[in-house]
Amino acid sequence: MSTVAGVSSGTTNAAATNKVLGQDDFLKMLIAQLQNQDPLNPLQGADFAAQLAQFSSLDQLTQMNTQLSALTSSLSSTNNSQLVGLIGDAVVANGNSITVSGATTQLAYNLSQNARQGTIKINDSQGNLVQTLTFGSQQAGSNTMNWNTAGVQPGTYTFTVSAVDAKGGPVTASTMTTGLVTGVTFQNGVPYLSVNGQSIAFGDILYITKSGI
Repeated sequence: MSTVAGVSSGTTNAAATNKVLGQDDFLKMLIAQLQNQDPLNPLQGADFAAQLAQFSSLDQLTQMNTQLSALTSSLSSTNNSQLVGLIGDAVVANGNSITVSGATTQLAYNLSQNARQGTIKINDSQGNLVQTLTFGSQQAGSNTMNWNTAGVQPGTYTFTVSAVDAKGGPVTASTMTTGLVTGVTFQNGVPYLSVNGQSIAFGDILYITKSGI
């Protein structure tokens, strides 16, 4: 019965170290069971067939897991290469940063419902309020407003939008950022695009305009 004791000890140690049983472990246990079965109560054919079926399933699952891992790695590599190809393209994404580089800078935002009036506050990179703009009645959905930046120092700015409806109730406004993709980084496996000096998750990109279009 030394073989059985050895298997039991090995199983105990495996459990203690949180080791996952693999194909070899399963096969060793099956062989030990056959070698040490009770002659007066041998393993039934149906039970043996069931254990063999379990072993076959384990083998298939192991192979499937290996293939899926290889496929995931291949897809990840392909996606990363495609993301690098976005460098230099213009994007519109959820965000609140804008880059001033000319006489006019467009501010884009989305209103959850029709607004009677609203206010846009623009801050510099230090958080200082630079200018406050106001707008009148606007429809729900995507809206834009041009900011006269002829005398504004070029650089990166942030903005917030607040609005009220016809009854004076608050209207939810989400800002959007536009700019060129200048780089791609990965944080914990998640891709981020560098736009206007900010890291924007790829999932926050609303649409992309390819260079030269």
